[in-house]
Amino acid sequence: MESFFHILKAEMNQSYKNKSELTQAVKAWINYYNNDRIKEKLGGLSPIQYRKQTA
Repeated sequence: MESFFHILKAEMNQSYKNKSELTQAVKAWINYYNNDRIKEKLGGLSPIQYRKQTA
């Protein structure tokens, strides 16, 4: 979990106009992190690619 927040802070290092804009940006980033981000642990695949391959 600490790694997740470290990456979130490092990649979301810009200013936001309001709480709503920040919330949208965090939701979009979490979606990217959980679905599209290439992960070495998964053999260089995104989680979606890995799920399709192992299904």
